[in-house]
Amino acid sequence: MTPFHSRDVAQLFDDCPNGVRESILALRELLFQTAQETKDAGQLEESLKWGQPSYQTVRPKSGTPIRLGWNDKTALECSLFFHCQTNLIATFRELYPDTFNYDGNRQLSFSAAMPMSVEPLKHCMALAMTYHHRKRLNVA
Repeated sequence: MTPFHSRDVAQLFDDCPNGVRESILALRELLFQTAQETKDAGQLEESLKWGQPSYQTVRPKSGTPIRLGWNDKTALECSLFFHCQTNLIATFRELYPDTFNYDGNRQLSFSAAMPMSVEPLKHCMALAMTYHHRKRLNVA
């Protein structure tokens, strides 16, 4: 497991509900793995933003932040949050209409009780991690 970058982030994961903890930790690990495997993404910086774990590429102007969360009401749904002024959620909806649940133009969710759709998740993460880089190159 990738070591936590801050005590506050580690505590947030420790405090997350049992029904979602394993999935949200796996999702965090998948973020770091995807960053390593994605050309033009590079290292991730982990911090807390709006009370949620946030992951931003260290390389300037490469990607947009990704935040992790879970549904406080049911605690059985994992979510990835993206900047609402990007076209990422629209892209994900087009690519994976039935794989995830979507909320507005910022949230992708899935059941923590179901097996993770690893390859589609990695693809979505990679698109976010290279969003600004691809935009500068005029690549979708």
